[in-house]
Amino acid sequence: MARVTRVLVTGGLGFIGSHVVDLLVARGDEVVCLDSLHPLAHGGTPTYASAGAEHLRIDLRDADGVAHAVRGVDAVCHQAGMVGLGVDLDDIVDYVDHNDVGTATLLRALHRARFAGRLVLGSSLVVYGEGRYACARHGDVRPAPRRVADLEAGRFEPRCPRCHGDLAPAAIDEGAPLEPRNVYAATKLQQEHLAAAFARERGSAVV
Repeated sequence: MARVTRVLVTGGLGFIGSHVVDLLVARGDEVVCLDSLHPLAHGGTPTYASAGAEHLRIDLRDADGVAHAVRGVDAVCHQAGMVGLGVDLDDIVDYVDHNDVGTATLLRALHRARFAGRLVLGSSLVVYGEGRYACARHGDVRPAPRRVADLEAGRFEPRCPRCHGDLAPAAIDEGAPLEPRNVYAATKLQQEHLAAAFARERGSAVV
């Protein structure tokens, strides 16, 4: 009889994490769903929480709690963290604490548990700045940072940096230049670097 795979999903009650949990449960995996149920994201335990998963209410920065959560897991899908762009720089410590210290705490726990499975990290397009766009006149362009005046006026779409015309969004690949333009983006990129360092040190697979 085939061995059941035990998978830890951090942020398992979030928008992406909850769907990952559902898919893993449907596949027959043994799923550990870790979520702090932060009040900014949740008003309580969501009604859509999968009954087929083990649910742990743990803050990712809680070293003892995370050490318990990673015991015996074969794979990890890391989706936990503060999302969005923040209001202003008053949020900078919270973003770094939740996203980067939380990730470091998880990686240390996996190291101490001699984890040898696959780690999947949910990063973000924002590590590439505004992403990739196409201008009808100038082809592929990299928009400049959005201006505060435009945002305050409700103009959210970037413009061509050469002719200021409309742009059409285009797919971006992993070879694009990295250009995090806000605190959230910087913390997501740091998560990638921490996970890559973990992979090199342990010879693990990180995606």
